[in-house]
Amino acid sequence: MPVFEYKALSATGKPLTGLREADSPRSLRGVLRREGVFLTEVLGEKAQQKAAAREVNVRRWLAGRVGPQDLAIATRQLAVLVQAGVPLVEALTALVDQVEHERLKRVLGDVKQRVNEGASLADAMAAHPRIFNPLYVNMIRAGEHSGALEVVLRRLADFTESQARLRSKITSTMAYPIFMACVATLIMGVLFSVVIPKITRIFEDTGAQLPWYTRVTMGVSRFTSQYWWALLAVLALAVWVFLRWKSTPTGRARFDRFKLKAPVFGTIIRQIAVARFARTLSTLLQSGVPLLTALDIVRNIVGNTRLAQVIDESRDAIREGESIAAPLKRSGEFPPLLYHMVAIGERSGALEEMLANVATAYESQVETTVGTLTSLLEPLMIVLMGLVVGFIVFSVLMPILQINNLAGG
Repeated sequence: MPVFEYKALSATGKPLTGLREADSPRSLRGVLRREGVFLTEVLGEKAQQKAAAREVNVRRWLAGRVGPQDLAIATRQLAVLVQAGVPLVEALTALVDQVEHERLKRVLGDVKQRVNEGASLADAMAAHPRIFNPLYVNMIRAGEHSGALEVVLRRLADFTESQARLRSKITSTMAYPIFMACVATLIMGVLFSVVIPKITRIFEDTGAQLPWYTRVTMGVSRFTSQYWWALLAVLALAVWVFLRWKSTPTGRARFDRFKLKAPVFGTIIRQIAVARFARTLSTLLQSGVPLLTALDIVRNIVGNTRLAQVIDESRDAIREGESIAAPLKRSGEFPPLLYHMVAIGERSGALEEMLANVATAYESQVETTVGTLTSLLEPLMIVLMGLVVGFIVFSVLMPILQINNLAGG
């Protein structure tokens, strides 16, 4: 049954908007009329799909993104319904009524309609790749084939929530240093382009010989105030060239290698990638997804072309009868803890559990490393700002004091 977006008036004349399932716009009008609501405008299914594809309105763009937390909540609610023995179509119907997110509500309505027409849940979700990624779809397909759909849905909800928590912690931890950097840049811009030019006019009128540090400050200020547009243009051009280069296969590969080897931040990027690799592979294997299929999925979500290449080599080695741990060790890109735990898991038959332990360990390391880095960055940025501002103040005050001394003498 399609989902329609509508505009209406209540019995008191208050404008209303909403989403409702109905067989047709006419039946929607009848349903709303019985509730005392008078339909004024309806967006049909075809028009609705066309509008969804052309979401140019800013409000729709901001509200249209389905976040990991929204998807995790919907997944857990569906798991509860399926576990309670509710038929899948009825469970999806209840889920559509329960979900408040506008775009997710539309997508789930379409999924329910496809399932009602005979499609499997995985195939119905695969029609919306922007919402349900290959990891999600393959886990659902494995759950349907094994008859343990509710178990897979719970694991999916746990996995999505854990990834959302990790991302949120990293983002919130780095927010303050980024804010401080923006404030520092703004302060420097105001000082060099507005404040210092006004003060330097005093020095130019006196004609006194100025110290080298004052001349340097005045030169930087003069260049910034006169050619700020050129600085912005060069910056924009540099960003454009970098993005174009990074979008090429060669550029992407080189940049991903550089990220893994970068001082300080390379360690964090590697830990995040390893945690994502281990957690995703563990979740897929626990859900009954075959190993080779799971590796295909993991390589697409690991977020680094160099690590994806190593995973491809591991998959080829497994096809030839080799273990997983050996190619991971040969690459030199994965830490010893991972391939040792993988080797132990392969020998003991507890590979999924070992991968989950590795993921937990590296997720904790990421949180600790990012927290430590942030605690060091904050005072370092304050000291740097103090040094720059102090140099500017010193460059300006010293000539003023010298002029006053000459005048007093």
